[in-house]
Amino acid sequence: MSYEWKNVLLSPSATIIKALDILDKEALRIALVVDKKQRLLGVITDGDVRRGILNNLPLDTPVAEIMSTSPITACVNTEKEQLVKLMESKGILAIPLIKEDRVVGLETLHHLFERKIHHNPVFIMAGGFGTRLRPLTDKCPKPMLKIGNKPILETVIRSFIKAGFVNFYISTHYMPELIQQYFGDGSELGVKICYVHEDSPLGTGGALGLLPEDLPQGLPLIMMNGDVLTKVDFERLLDFHTENKADATMCVREYDYQIPYGVINGEGNKIISMVEKPIQRFFVNAGIYVVSPRIIQSVPQNHHIDMPTLLELHMNERNNVFMFPIHEYWLDIGRMDDFNRAQADIHTLGVL
Repeated sequence: MSYEWKNVLLSPSATIIKALDILDKEALRIALVVDKKQRLLGVITDGDVRRGILNNLPLDTPVAEIMSTSPITACVNTEKEQLVKLMESKGILAIPLIKEDRVVGLETLHHLFERKIHHNPVFIMAGGFGTRLRPLTDKCPKPMLKIGNKPILETVIRSFIKAGFVNFYISTHYMPELIQQYFGDGSELGVKICYVHEDSPLGTGGALGLLPEDLPQGLPLIMMNGDVLTKVDFERLLDFHTENKADATMCVREYDYQIPYGVINGEGNKIISMVEKPIQRFFVNAGIYVVSPRIIQSVPQNHHIDMPTLLELHMNERNNVFMFPIHEYWLDIGRMDDFNRAQADIHTLGVL
């Protein structure tokens, strides 16, 4: 998403010459006409301006008279591949992103095809024993189990590479040599891979204390469990963290639980209401985080702590921890049925 998209917003009373100025300066080939609540009223392109001029409209005419009032839009959480297909099928170069009837962004075809390089460290937890997947993990660390024709960990790394990330750190404990022999220094994948080894399990948060001091300075770090398959947009996740100036951001999934009985609410012996098999909704930890340098620096070397506990400490200190709800495909390969599901899903996900 362009960081300058707010520069292309116009009120309906703005003039055609103002629209021309925006189209020229911002080079996004589109201007968005919005009301005071930032609800989208229409869009203006070079073609709309040209048609207005051909119809002999003066340049001080309000843009409301030339704008397209039925623009193609997309939900802000639409995956990039779907945005590309939509824009290509409609023959458009940009699409406004909408959330709750308000414009919250603008995506362009050029930006989607442009491969950015992110130097932010990516820290992948790959030291677990994979006990629930035995006997598969008796002689193979869980992240090296193959989903399709690649180890889980390779699919995870390739999904980050596809998003433009190049600096990887892998935390190992169980059978580390198999992981290091397979990936080496990352040069075959065109990236840099470094390893930190936990002599004894330190928890997801404790592994941060083993990271070297030469991490890219001042950049947030993305952490992820090495047994998670997902199509999360890591670039948007990083943008969200940065825009909110967060100490940490936790990815969360919505989890529904249906109580299998009728729930009775009462006061004393009197029934006040009855709800048959209600559904309760919760946000659950998805095992993906973005953490700022201050979080990393707060973890002593060889100190055991899990990420939720570490984040709670920082929440109590500064109350600056955010959550990023994800709706994209996500699967934690913890049990055998998860592993079998991943084998069935992998060929249709486009994450190989």
